Amino acid sequence: MTFQEFKNCIIARCEELGVKDYELYYQTAESTSVSAFKSEINQFSASLEGGACFRCICDGKMGYASAEHLSEKTAAKLVERAMDNASSLEAEEPVFLGEGGKTYRQIPVSDVRIPQTDELVNKVLDTQKQLYAADPAVIDGCTTQGVAEKSEIAIHNSRGLDLHDETTLVGLVVAAVVSDGGEMANDYQIELGNLDAIDTGALTKKAAKTALGKLGGEPAPTGKYPVIFDPEAMSDLLSTFSSVFSSEKARKGLSRIAGKEGEIIASAAVTLVDDPARPGSFLQRSFDAEGSPAFRKNIIERGNLNTLLYDLKNAALAGKQTTGNASKAAYDSPVGISPFTLYLAAGELSEEELLKKAGTGVYINSLGGLHAGANPVTGDFSLQSAGFLIEGGKKTARVKSFTVAGNFYDLLKNIVCAADNLEFPGMGTVGSPSVLVEGLSVAGK
Repeated sequence: MTFQEFKNCIIARCEELGVKDYELYYQTAESTSVSAFKSEINQFSASLEGGACFRCICDGKMGYASAEHLSEKTAAKLVERAMDNASSLEAEEPVFLGEGGKTYRQIPVSDVRIPQTDELVNKVLDTQKQLYAADPAVIDGCTTQGVAEKSEIAIHNSRGLDLHDETTLVGLVVAAVVSDGGEMANDYQIELGNLDAIDTGALTKKAAKTALGKLGGEPAPTGKYPVIFDPEAMSDLLSTFSSVFSSEKARKGLSRIAGKEGEIIASAAVTLVDDPARPGSFLQRSFDAEGSPAFRKNIIERGNLNTLLYDLKNAALAGKQTTGNASKAAYDSPVGISPFTLYLAAGELSEEELLKKAGTGVYINSLGGLHAGANPVTGDFSLQSAGFLIEGGKKTARVKSFTVAGNFYDLLKNIVCAADNLEFPGMGTVGSPSVLVEGLSVAGK
């Protein structure tokens, strides 16, 4: 049964049972994944996952029910189960559904093409071959993965919403392992886009070169130094602490920036953007998980906290408007809050000029232990790091196996400036340029 047919069954059943206030949320993802180890395909998977979640408001309470299989019988049961769920609730909490009649930004139709399975397999095998040829130091243990996914989200409710979005993701992940005869290191790189447009030679050489750059080196000297985080390291740090900008976290006392909207919380060098329609992002959306329009916003602008991120419920509780940041991890997940594509805006200096401005310090291009060593509630972090010494305004000796420690909220205030090299590493949903931070604690030798 198609979603449209299922939606009609839901509408009919709601009319039969007198359900006046409801929402149907639909999400599916059809994906193919191919992996190569050594010179052979070692893993293949093809899946179609997803389903529908029905919510209804009965006597001021919100009932939920979800199902994977779409049929007329399922539609009838879904409505009944949600009604039963609402009637069994005891907690009195405000409940909200999106309103129709809003204006939505037009998202350009993606030009990314889903490849045929044999095309994906051949691309993975060819890329794996290039990975081994990228450098003589590359050894067994390397892998290449190809992914292709088309996802669909639709929302229909009794208040006039009838929305639909599709996204397409195609890309390659290469993991290079290198050795100098005594020490081994690894690195992975991701490239998204049409398979025939991916420069696999450049991709594999970058992975091998970055892995080689991790060989050798000693711990950095213990002390307090200016630190430059490269785009990947700063993106990782920003991703780890992104939840602090959620209004729900703030309302529950899980963010130290609660109640600080309109105040200076960072240096003037910091502008933090959330853009649901950023060109090049695979995760472009015109609406959020509640059907509210999704739009670009400066969360922080030149150090000033313009806004937290809101869904309908938390916006109403705070006396504000939603920022269109309601999210669902899956079709049957509860509504949460998250950014779409989050990034620190680029500055005007080149990275070379940033190094000169630092003079002496540490350049960090790798962070480890982000889940165990970072606390989004307090903002404290203590992370295994690697990179280079900065001496005379230039990167010099390789350093590794040292710890950088500080506090994320303080770090925002101590960002001296950002470079002009904005990048979106990994899956491309969090980005940053290189940034220079004053006085972080380094524990090494």
